Amino acid sequence: MFVTFEGLDGSGKSTQAKLLAEALAGEGRAVVATREPGGTELGERVRELLLAEGEVTPWAEAALFAAARAQLLEEVIAPALERGADVICDRYLDSSLAYQGIARGLGLDRVLELNLQAVLGVLPDRTFLLLVDPAESARRVGSKGDRIEREDDDFRVRVDAAYRQLAEVFPERIQTIDGTRPPREIAEEVLAELRQRS
Repeated sequence: MFVTFEGLDGSGKSTQAKLLAEALAGEGRAVVATREPGGTELGERVRELLLAEGEVTPWAEAALFAAARAQLLEEVIAPALERGADVICDRYLDSSLAYQGIARGLGLDRVLELNLQAVLGVLPDRTFLLLVDPAESARRVGSKGDRIEREDDDFRVRVDAAYRQLAEVFPERIQTIDGTRPPREIAEEVLAELRQRS
């Protein structure tokens, strides 16, 4: 099983990825938990480039995310799935579709094509999209965020709309969840949904 969590910064996706990994491991399942960008030596170096101060053009941003994702798939995700482990990933290609494809205006289809090539067509079995209001996202992140987290309110609103659009385009894979609810309550809903599907 390959499960990803998506959402605005501060939506609680990292918390939910951690809770799911713990729950599955507690059931005796082999679990590999990872994050994007990152999860590999190359990915962590790309993460530093992407999230540090400085100007990064939209296509450079999209290409760097795709490069880190290609490395993560080859080095971590594919081998884990091949040996029968569950993979839980904090962000995956939907982040690029929302942030670069739609919110930065590069085009959903163009960024999807780039990323499908990078990940050899490997998509999650299920993606949980945690929805929080853009203003709540800004409040949770505060002023100490990274380069992307410090984008203006208009950008955050565009990303939120982009994620909601993705949920409509890929309803068989992406499930939306109210990210304002208590974390344990959300975690129970995620587990129940996965049990229902397996």
